[in-house]
Amino acid sequence: MRLDKLLANMGYGSRKDVKSLLKKKQVFVNAVVVKDGSKHVNPEIDIVEVNGKQVVYKKYIYLMMNKPPGVISATFDHKEKTVIDLLTEEHQYFEPFPVGRLDKDTEGLLLLTNDGELGHRLTSPKKEVGKTYYAKIQGIVTESDVEVFKKGIVIDDGYQCKPAHLDILQSDEVSEIEITITEGKFHQVKRMFEAVGKKVVYLKRLQMGKLKLDEKLALGKYRELSEEELAYCQSLK
Repeated sequence: MRLDKLLANMGYGSRKDVKSLLKKKQVFVNAVVVKDGSKHVNPEIDIVEVNGKQVVYKKYIYLMMNKPPGVISATFDHKEKTVIDLLTEEHQYFEPFPVGRLDKDTEGLLLLTNDGELGHRLTSPKKEVGKTYYAKIQGIVTESDVEVFKKGIVIDDGYQCKPAHLDILQSDEVSEIEITITEGKFHQVKRMFEAVGKKVVYLKRLQMGKLKLDEKLALGKYRELSEEELAYCQSLK
């Protein structure tokens, strides 16, 4: 890994900031001063120090974001703003990706990481990790809807969804519900309600498995997972 990328990833500022540290002879690799940021180092073997303090290398990052509406769950797009654009330069250097997707107009819990294996475990249909959403529905949601969803509703393309757990919080002209599904087909929750003649007008993901959205996170903000949260994600073998 390039030395300047390592230092940027580990929180020593932008590439410009790192260049300044190198120029001031404040960076050492194996006790030798280094001024060239393009120098390649092995962070698991080489001892890198900045101002006498050893740099502790971290290979992966795990971020919880409260995704706002209006941005897409992608790493790059020519036209649209992506969730990666919401990250600081320091976190972008790790080249994280969103685990699963949330539609452009959907908000809530989104996990971002550069750990491909963990991302696969959380989204694999075989793991059946439940994803819980809060939604506002145009139309009166009834107990018959609950039963249909429980049996596995058939959506517009003929696909029969796996059983879903539907809780009615308020049944009215605009109903409020919580729904838990274990798969992630394109626009799945919206298509499930369309199949019973109703329309999702607001959708927010609250939970993935036991990983819950931190309600203290404002829309568009994010934080690193706690040790307990990360341990849960890593336990999904």
